[in-house]
Amino acid sequence: MIVELAEIKELLEVKHDLYNRSSFIASDPVSIPHRFSRKEDIEISGFLTAAISWGQRKTILSSADKLLHLMEYSPMDFLIHFEDQDLNAFKKFVHRTFNGEDCIFFLSSLKNIYTHHGGLEKAFSGHGPDVKDAITGFRKIFFSIPHPSRTVKHLADPSAGASAKRINMFLRWMVRKDMRGVDFGIWNAFNPSQLYCPLDVHTGNVARKLGLIKRKQNDWKALEELMVVLREFDPQDPVKYDFALFGLGMFEDF
Repeated sequence: MIVELAEIKELLEVKHDLYNRSSFIASDPVSIPHRFSRKEDIEISGFLTAAISWGQRKTILSSADKLLHLMEYSPMDFLIHFEDQDLNAFKKFVHRTFNGEDCIFFLSSLKNIYTHHGGLEKAFSGHGPDVKDAITGFRKIFFSIPHPSRTVKHLADPSAGASAKRINMFLRWMVRKDMRGVDFGIWNAFNPSQLYCPLDVHTGNVARKLGLIKRKQNDWKALEELMVVLREFDPQDPVKYDFALFGLGMFEDF
């Protein structure tokens, strides 16, 4: 088994090097926050893009661009200064099951976070060293203002067993600092070693084919199972293998 794991690690290292490159940004949701240079614009556009990152990637990019257009391509300025009537333009926004009502609440909650909680990075930090606790604590802040009951489903809850793929993807974007041009590394509240891999259909299927996960569901327990191995492969930067697992599934039909 040691030899097998060594071979798997070698494969993932090669594929990480192949896919963790700026040349793959254009077709990926991470391309949306890459349009900006200001920290707040990067994290706000990144958070909103991650929140709607399911389905076809072309549709995700189109929907994210529509959101930015409605925000006049200045996310932070829009959040700080919008009035209630400015949100009327978002009522018809739809991305799969994420509708205008959800969108308006997300914007209102983000405004509350930047006005009263010091921004997204601070809202995620201060809940303990574990990222699972950070996500759970952030959700409490995010839904601390009146909200539609339907919107809760659009921010995954790891304490309820969800793998929280989209939130973990967003945290990867914000935290990893490998200078390869994909992830931003603009947050210092967390260390890359603390991150969890964004577990989706592609990464889950590849991980199972490689024998890294035995659990059938793509839930938090499966994610913890995967992270045990990935942290053995690279204790300092285990989620770099997300590029390899996703790339093998998405681009190579592994």
